[in-house]
Amino acid sequence: DEIEGNMVVMTNESSNMTPIAMARVAKESGAAALMIVNFDRENPDAIYSLEAESKEEAEFAENHIDIPVIMVSLASGNLITTATVEEDMDEEDIVNNGMPDRIRLYGAGDRPFFEDAISQSPVLYLIHNLLSDEECDALLDMSKGKFKPVDDTLSNLLENTVAEKNRKRTMHNIEKAMLWKGQIKGHAGKQIDERIEQVTGYPQDQFSDWQITKMVKGAKHELHYDHHPITTPVATITVFLNDLDVAGGEIVFPKGGNDKNPIMITPKKAMAVVHHNTDFEGHFDVTSLYGEKPLLGDDVKYVARKFVYSEPLPPSKRIVLPILAAPTGGSLPQWVIVLHDYLLVKFGLEQGSAYFDKICFLGPVLPVLLLIAVGGIITSLFGVSNGGKKEKNGKKD
Repeated sequence: DEIEGNMVVMTNESSNMTPIAMARVAKESGAAALMIVNFDRENPDAIYSLEAESKEEAEFAENHIDIPVIMVSLASGNLITTATVEEDMDEEDIVNNGMPDRIRLYGAGDRPFFEDAISQSPVLYLIHNLLSDEECDALLDMSKGKFKPVDDTLSNLLENTVAEKNRKRTMHNIEKAMLWKGQIKGHAGKQIDERIEQVTGYPQDQFSDWQITKMVKGAKHELHYDHHPITTPVATITVFLNDLDVAGGEIVFPKGGNDKNPIMITPKKAMAVVHHNTDFEGHFDVTSLYGEKPLLGDDVKYVARKFVYSEPLPPSKRIVLPILAAPTGGSLPQWVIVLHDYLLVKFGLEQGSAYFDKICFLGPVLPVLLLIAVGGIITSLFGVSNGGKKEKNGKKD
């Protein structure tokens, strides 16, 4: 049902009022909605759930607060409160404090929406409905026939399997499929990346391709970090691709916010878990430790992951490798992984990785250059031959 009325706008700056107290003021003033602008100077882009701070407040909210109460970031609040302000406008000409005459609030429906878990140490939040059910099913279809058991005592740095220094296994009974799509992912894939970019604010040219993992009964992923010896991702986006009928398979952050109260997230189809692997200064965040609990039932759990890097991915990963993987629907030929590993061992991590990128870029170009060179030689030879014939013909005449 649609409800029309005035909306009260308040801030949480230097306020001793709880969110419920703010909602009570808005409700008793006859407002149809309350918007709270986050004035947290340290985290101005953050939004978080507005919850009762006592049992009495919870009872009051349950019985009396029946208006929408939302929080927006400082940037969004500034945008709304200057919607009708034009450049060089005199202050006396500003109407309604710069706000528009009407603001429409939509229910979340099947659109993506945030749920804040922890604002720091590490930054952790949920995005409900990041993917549609159809998009989840499409990723599962693309990964069929491509799953391989993961042995994380051995590194496959090209596909983000990093062995611990002590060679301890952390992934048990887990299979993985890497979908190398890059710039040839098609319209549907590009739509997903554009949506993730809009929702998270990360540029899509810094996204890895999807990595799909499959877990069966008893499978688990012990506590670990998403780190990489060459380039550690600044954030990890984990999307649940299916629902589970029984408990198990939860993602756990044991150091999240308070060591005594770890964060545990239950799988829900199409929901994304986003956590930062680095802090606001770009340093590795030791509180980003996480794991996946064992599956207790006979369900199969599917998860899709994207890693977000601080720099755009090189052309080798966005163009060349997806082309090499295209004949198999996204799986790389084994010789590519072997070549990558050989170069890392031979020349070291950074230099070997740089050589691999150059080979990927020059490899497809060399045959073309060779054909052009051969064509030039043939043309030159034919030119000389034809020229000689003409000269002889000239002498006969």
